[in-house]
Amino acid sequence: MIKLEGKILRQLQMTELEMLVEVDRICRKYNIKYSLDGGTLLGAVRHNGFIPWDDDADVVMLRAEYDKFYKACQHELDRGRFFLQEYRTDDKYRWGYSKMRRNGTVFLREGQEHVKCNQSVFIDIFVYDNVPDNYLIRRLHLFLCYCIRKALYSEVGKKNASNPFLRIWYRVLNRIPRNFWFCLIKKTACITNQKRHELVRHMTYPYRKECRYGLPRECFDEYREKDFEGYSFKIFKKYNLYLTRLYGDYMTLPPEDKRKTHPVSEIRL
Repeated sequence: MIKLEGKILRQLQMTELEMLVEVDRICRKYNIKYSLDGGTLLGAVRHNGFIPWDDDADVVMLRAEYDKFYKACQHELDRGRFFLQEYRTDDKYRWGYSKMRRNGTVFLREGQEHVKCNQSVFIDIFVYDNVPDNYLIRRLHLFLCYCIRKALYSEVGKKNASNPFLRIWYRVLNRIPRNFWFCLIKKTACITNQKRHELVRHMTYPYRKECRYGLPRECFDEYREKDFEGYSFKIFKKYNLYLTRLYGDYMTLPPEDKRKTHPVSEIRL
């Protein structure tokens, strides 16, 4: 396993910054609303840049904005340097969210060496859909999201699950064509996005218990500029509400033993 720290980690972050700049460039040109997300948003607020030990970067958009972004990338993306990866552009890709990849690099997460999709350095692009307001339907929606997430993860789980029974179960799930699950995501999104709801979520992301159904839709109404590594990116105007729901007391640094990077088996920048 390669330990991501020091010069290697900083080089990785700077490569990810290139992709953030490209996403921001396209979004500004085509008036597409986005925000930094997850640890990247937290890093922007708390550190004015990457969290010092963070090895990935995230942005988030509502479904309608991502559809515009995907269309714009067909002719606007600098394809000499970058690749927009999702189920329509990589027939081996099984994650429920999109990635921007940096051409000419390698980034293999430990346990995913057998996965055949493009495995270069990336940033995650999360797409959010509405969550039903009705309590019972909301619970069914949560269960559906769980099933889709586990089914798409089965390509990894069939080799890396913690016990042989789970590995067998993932092998069974893995026999279901991946396009079935992406079609299910698309159909579910079409239904839930017909009108505005209280909550939104990414359908294949496991949230903590306090926000397991989703995050406030109102956070996606207004945006502001925020410095990040010397550049200006978009973040939610109500970032405090968003980060509090997502992390709780997000301004308090975690103990040192919790400041971990993902295990990586190969990296070339």
